[in-house]
Amino acid sequence: MTDMRWTNEFLDSMREVCDPPADEAVQSLFTQGMVGSANELMKQLVANETVTAEQLPVPLRGYFEQSVKLPSWADKELIREGQAAFSRCGSLSVVALVCASLPTCYAGAEGVQVLHLTARLQTDTKRRIIETAQMVVDVMSPGGLEPDGWGLRDAQKVRLMHAAVRHLIRQSGRWNPEWGQPINQEDMAGTLVTFSVVTIRALVKMGYTLEPREEQAYYHAWRVVGYLMGVDERLLPETYEEGSRLADAIFARVFRSCEQGKVMTQALIEQVEHIIPGNLFDGLCSTLIRHLIGDETADLIAVPPADWTRALIKPLQLLGWVMDEGDEANIVNAKLSELFGRKLLEGIVWVSRGNERPPFRIPESLRESWNVRSREQQLA
Repeated sequence: MTDMRWTNEFLDSMREVCDPPADEAVQSLFTQGMVGSANELMKQLVANETVTAEQLPVPLRGYFEQSVKLPSWADKELIREGQAAFSRCGSLSVVALVCASLPTCYAGAEGVQVLHLTARLQTDTKRRIIETAQMVVDVMSPGGLEPDGWGLRDAQKVRLMHAAVRHLIRQSGRWNPEWGQPINQEDMAGTLVTFSVVTIRALVKMGYTLEPREEQAYYHAWRVVGYLMGVDERLLPETYEEGSRLADAIFARVFRSCEQGKVMTQALIEQVEHIIPGNLFDGLCSTLIRHLIGDETADLIAVPPADWTRALIKPLQLLGWVMDEGDEANIVNAKLSELFGRKLLEGIVWVSRGNERPPFRIPESLRESWNVRSREQQLA
């Protein structure tokens, strides 16, 4: 049953609302001639991992001071428990991101237009994978949402980058008003639940079931992130169960097949196979996507048919793992998915983000517990 708080009328109205504080800050920059272009602002934000008030143009200082505050309902103990659950999930969380969260976003026919309009498919798809993975690791690492935490800084920057993208798209004249506003509230909420609800659902399908308290904690951490990134509190329901109903309500409205979503999905699959060294896991990315998001959604974005024999049985045999007949229904298990995620993370650590971008950062404690080799260890 659809929650009456999220009627079509209400969600339609949310498609016309963006993020006034961040949008006004960016608009002030351009009005006062403090930055030459939205692209220039984006480059500055990407190049500087740490930002102090003294480094910022005056119009952005107030924004950064206000956007650093956690909501009054933030439960720090619950956040810590959610981050601990992330640590225990290990690289499965990254698999959920790449093979469930991102493809789910591509199924939103209007929201994906922003990604397509701003993407150079080869360079930006790789960058989006790496930088989104970096945000997830930063937010969900211990201390990530503390005042000096990397996750808190990431949320502030991404929120401002969204405002810059909106400005850029509006200036381009290529936006169709029928899509709603670019990066609007419904699309932001829909994206947010892919990091919480969709991830939790994907973990279950990979053989890792969170306890009810862990589910709530994991969801709560991302609910706080949503607040920090400017999502309307009416689209930040309190519990995981409510968040799950909101996710289903939004997906039922926005999921449609479109060429842009198919192109983004194909670019994602190609980049994942490029990032992971060797060819042992070729075909596994598309097979996992179809398994984790379901055939109906996978068909919308033209995910290739699942090829269990090529994608899974061969790697299992080569790795010396025993697979009994009749195991096909449970073949996507935590062990294989975790190995895939670990190799994906090692590939992300290895791949450069470009001359102006810092290397991928993962806390040593997580890298060791997840058994992910550093760049130096891969070189040895």
